[in-house]
Amino acid sequence: MTILVTGATGRVGSRLVRRLLGQGRSEPVRILVRDQARAEPLIALGAEAVVGNVVDPAVVNQAVKGVDSIVHLVTIFRTLPGEDIVEVNHQAAVELAHAALRNGVGRFVYCSTNQVYGPGRGRPAVETDIPDPDRPYSITKTAAERSLLALHATEGLPLRIFRPPVIYGDGDPRLGLQPTWSRKWPLHRRLQLVHHADVVQALISGIQAEGIDGEIFNVGDDAPVTAYEILRLNNLTPDPDAGSRTLDDPWKDIIDSSKIRRVLGFRPIYPSVYAAMDAGAL
Repeated sequence: MTILVTGATGRVGSRLVRRLLGQGRSEPVRILVRDQARAEPLIALGAEAVVGNVVDPAVVNQAVKGVDSIVHLVTIFRTLPGEDIVEVNHQAAVELAHAALRNGVGRFVYCSTNQVYGPGRGRPAVETDIPDPDRPYSITKTAAERSLLALHATEGLPLRIFRPPVIYGDGDPRLGLQPTWSRKWPLHRRLQLVHHADVVQALISGIQAEGIDGEIFNVGDDAPVTAYEILRLNNLTPDPDAGSRTLDDPWKDIIDSSKIRRVLGFRPIYPSVYAAMDAGAL
């Protein structure tokens, strides 16, 4: 079973590919990358590389031929020189899905984001909630989800969608960057997290599980952290007025991950950032 991973040199992709190539697994892994030099460590581990841009249909067709499963991770957070957020996040996902249908791919795993939910609903967001995105990144990810779900409904795309929140750990500096935003928050505002190892195990379950086409799964840890905790984890002192700031939406970006537990038997390896700290997995 050949597995294609797009975005394989990114934060999630590089960790997923290493896991797929390790632990005695025999499945061939193909990676679609723009920069072969960045992919050399993965190629050295045994990955087959297709070099090109995910927005190029010819490259996509080459990458998908002979593939049994696809994990689509390519994403950008904003339009940059030479990269349009709509083209990369939405249009490329749809083109890849069409290529998957033409080639009889059996699994299409799409990594989305909890940000598609938008403002809070007075409770944690669940998968049946209608997305209400409020920023360009989440708007394009929502558009991609809708197009892919339509292809599942009309053409049988074997789609599985996963919605993680902020991903941290395993050498990723993301947790250390959070004070850039959280320093402006009320101290009791919470941030949902999930460890890289848990995102990887969720995506692998998306490749392996039977009977879940068209399903959406939130994937987060068990203990969102407050702005105060984020600052403390980074050895920073809160601003003097942080404790008196108003919290307008205590449920923004907080998700309910009970479905993935119930349906796929998912259990976080690191149920909290403190568990990851104790295990030396930051």
